[in-house]
Amino acid sequence: MSRELKPLLDAAERVHMTPQQKEEQRRSFAFGNTAIENDRITRELVDSEAERLPAEEPYVPGRRQAP
Repeated sequence: MSRELKPLLDAAERVHMTPQQKEEQRRSFAFGNTAIENDRITRELVDSEAERLPAEEPYVPGRRQAP
C-alpha cells in the first residue's frame, strides 16, 4: 500500500454517515447501477420508488431478522 493511500484509508474508517447520508448514498448507488442498463431510469424514479418501498431493517449480528 502506498504511503499516500494509507492515511486516506485510515480517515475513511473513522467517517460515520448519518441516516440521511446513507439513504442518499443508497439512492445514488441504485440510480447509477440501473441507469447503465436502462436509460429510462431517472433519479426522480429512484426517489419515487425509494419513498414507496419500506426500508429494510439494518443487519445486526446475533439478532433475528424479520421475515
